[in-house]
Amino acid sequence: MSFFKRLKDSISQKTESVTNKFKEGLTKTRTAFVERVEELITRRKKIDEAFYEELEEILIGADVGVNTVMQLIDELRVEVKKRKIEDAAELQPVLSEKLIGLLRGDEDNKIHLESSGLSVVLFVGVNGVGKTTTIGKLAHKYKSEGKRVLLAAGDTFRAGAIEQLEVWGQRVGVDVIKQSSGSDPAAVMFDAVQAAKQRGVDILLCDTAGRLQNKSNLMEELNKIYRVIQREVPGAPHEVLLVLDATTGQNALSQAKLFGEKSGVTGLVLTKLDGTAKGGIVIAIRNELQLPVKLVGLGEKMDDLQEFDSEQFVHALFAGLIQASEQVEE
Repeated sequence: MSFFKRLKDSISQKTESVTNKFKEGLTKTRTAFVERVEELITRRKKIDEAFYEELEEILIGADVGVNTVMQLIDELRVEVKKRKIEDAAELQPVLSEKLIGLLRGDEDNKIHLESSGLSVVLFVGVNGVGKTTTIGKLAHKYKSEGKRVLLAAGDTFRAGAIEQLEVWGQRVGVDVIKQSSGSDPAAVMFDAVQAAKQRGVDILLCDTAGRLQNKSNLMEELNKIYRVIQREVPGAPHEVLLVLDATTGQNALSQAKLFGEKSGVTGLVLTKLDGTAKGGIVIAIRNELQLPVKLVGLGEKMDDLQEFDSEQFVHALFAGLIQASEQVEE
């Protein structure tokens, strides 16, 4: 069975609405990345040095990241020799297979929550990446699954951050624990954890500052928040999710490196994937940081925040090719 056929069969067992969200959300990347690969394959029938060089350019242009691209091209060369591939068209499923391999990694990309009792999820990341929106959408998801959810407004420094979280709280019908602007974020977390315990809450979602106005170090501030949460809820935070804006490409990668090293990040959320032609950044981040992408933002709507699925991602990118390969097989 061909790789594309196997991928399609695997996808057919998944929810159609989710498959469509991935397809719609990745339209720009598909156009910029896969269609250029297709064009290259049609134009250059033969796999030679010039072919590899152009493929390299396309991958780097889609923000797959130089290190990852070099690794990918090396692996393709090995496969081409091993399988004695001469026709460029035969390389498409091999490339897709390699991409799924890079995206999948060893870790699972589920968000880990306690089966009973309180789960605490901490959100970190610079301002403007869509942290508050992600928290709001995730609160909506968990609430609609019947869980009791509480929000903590720990970004006390950015003007309007508390109000923004409150708007989301009202929209999804979830309470927000807050203090006045400029107050100590660790104190807010303490209050939020106490409230969550008293109210028998299942999930506490915590916002944090993306930067601080004063000179104190953001990472020190985050560590303080950690210590408060850990002291009050052993084993917490259960997840530390770094939110990145996919449209910023390589900048998102450097933010991930900075936060990942210093703040115990357990997984990534990539927002605004629908707004960029450079969705290859998912592959670069996943491969270079060995951190699982747990959630992706595929649009503006409340349910457009989806759990990341490497098969859905690659299927959405190569949807046109999969259709074409089916017609050939028929």
